[in-house]
Amino acid sequence: MKDQPGRAGAPAIELREVYKSFGSTKIIQGVSLAIANGERHAIIGPNGAGKSTLYNLISGRFPVTSGTVLLNGEDITGLKPFEINRKGLSRSFQVTNIFHNMTVYENIRCGVLWSLGYRYSFWHRVNGLREVQRRAQEVMERIGLEKRRNVHAGVLTYAEQRALEIGVTIAGGAGAILLDEPTAGMSRSETARAVELVRSVTEGKTLIMVEHDMGVVFDLADRISVLVYGEIIATGKPEEIRANPAVQEAYLGALHKEAASA
Repeated sequence: MKDQPGRAGAPAIELREVYKSFGSTKIIQGVSLAIANGERHAIIGPNGAGKSTLYNLISGRFPVTSGTVLLNGEDITGLKPFEINRKGLSRSFQVTNIFHNMTVYENIRCGVLWSLGYRYSFWHRVNGLREVQRRAQEVMERIGLEKRRNVHAGVLTYAEQRALEIGVTIAGGAGAILLDEPTAGMSRSETARAVELVRSVTEGKTLIMVEHDMGVVFDLADRISVLVYGEIIATGKPEEIRANPAVQEAYLGALHKEAASA
C-alpha cells in the first residue's frame, strides 16, 4: 500500500499555535508541535490534560478555535475527517470502533476499498475485486487474524478487537497513523503482543499515540510530548522526558503517588 507523499522537508504533522475552547472553557492553549516523517511520537499527560481533544483537532473531528494544522506541509485546518483521511491520515479510537456484525475480513475490506479508488458503485461486485481481497488478506496476516477471517468481530476477544481496529486503521495505506490508547484494558502479555504489532504495522509510517502505560510509551516512542492543562510542557527523547524535573513534578510523580496509594 502506498503512503501519501509529503512535501520535501515538511513535517508529517505540524501544529502551529493551536487553541481550542468550548465556550469560555479553554482546553488546548497554544500547542505548537512538529512531528517528522517516520517518527513514532507519544503524547502523554494526566487525565483532563486535553490529549483526546488534541487528537480530535488533528483528525478534524473538532474544529480548531485558532491556529493551523498541517499534514505533509499542507494546511488541513477546517477540513472534515473524511477529507483528512483521504489525504493520508488515519486514526483509531479509545473505545473500540469496529463493525461487530461483520467478519474480520469484511471489516478490513471496508478500510481497503476507498484507498483503491472504489466509491459508491452499483456495477462492481465487491467479492470479485481481487486487489481488494489481496490487500485485505495482507492486512489480516500483519495483525495476526488471518485464521479468524470469517469470525464476526463481535465475538473476538478484547485484544483481538483492538488488533482488528488497528488493522482497519492501516488498511487504507495512510502514511500517518493516530492510535488512542492501543493497549488500554489489556493484560501484561496482551500488551506485549500489542506493542510488537504496533511496532510492525507502523514501520516506515508516522505514528502519534496517546498511551497511559509508561512502559509502552518508553518502549515505542522516538520522542514524547507531555501535555498538561492544554499546554505542552516538554518534548524530547524518552530518556530526556524521564529525567525532566518539570515532567516528574507534573505527571510522572503523580503516577507514582497514585500507584503508591492503590
